[in-house]
Amino acid sequence: MTDRRSLWSNGRVAHSSLKGQVDADSFSEGAEYRVTWPPLAALRSAPFGERDREILWGQEFCVLEIHNGFAFGYIRADGYAGYVDAQMLAPVEAQATHRVSVRQTIALAKPQFKDTKTEQVALSLGSHVIVLGMENGWARIQGAPHDLYIPAPHLSAIDAPDSDPVSVAETFLGTPYLWGGNSAFGIDCSGLVQIACQACGIPCPGDSDQQMAQLGDTLAPGTPPLRGDVLFWKGHVGWVADPDTLLHANAHSMSVTCEPLQMAIDRIAGQGDPVLRHARLTPCKKNF
Repeated sequence: MTDRRSLWSNGRVAHSSLKGQVDADSFSEGAEYRVTWPPLAALRSAPFGERDREILWGQEFCVLEIHNGFAFGYIRADGYAGYVDAQMLAPVEAQATHRVSVRQTIALAKPQFKDTKTEQVALSLGSHVIVLGMENGWARIQGAPHDLYIPAPHLSAIDAPDSDPVSVAETFLGTPYLWGGNSAFGIDCSGLVQIACQACGIPCPGDSDQQMAQLGDTLAPGTPPLRGDVLFWKGHVGWVADPDTLLHANAHSMSVTCEPLQMAIDRIAGQGDPVLRHARLTPCKKNF
């Protein structure tokens, strides 16, 4: 049975690449949209269904149809299929130029940080923006319905990835645990792995079982862990921050925390879940 998370078809419509493989009333190449407002959109398993993942401001979503107020399609970055409230999307008119590279930033209606009357929009690390110009340390970005301003040091060029995913993940320390979360306002274990990988230009699927199947190179049991390795359990994943420390978003603490590695392995094993896979990422390897 095809996993619905990667099936670009809902019976009414399917992606053109699936002709001859699935039954659908129509086929479409899809149209490019991006999240515009609010700056965080739920990707749902069905219209009004449960949240599977989240899509950040500016991230692209390929829309195959809009029906009864919901857009069906898939996240361009990882192929995850589902439904998004169509009001949260707008057609892509220009490619994003920059990404938020700090844990959170604030976009303001005016480039005046002391103006307490200025509209404020909180954006998470990983959000994509279109920079229209730079003014005295501020980046003017395309907004909805008007342009906004972000401190320029909070942005990095889309084509300038970070080099260390663990450093990216460490910026989320203390972030509340949220099932299906992908942002600095709430994140889960697979979201923490994905957002750190994507910041470093490493392709990465959205859920921990997909990551366990596709991410990195498997190491033999007993291989000493190194910073940047990834450990997998049934339904859980975490970063090795150093040979003695696990960095992970977890329901045990309900936050992103660092935990002594062996203590975490023993604690999770005590719940009936041993480590299933130890993987190492390589910059040149295309994992997804």
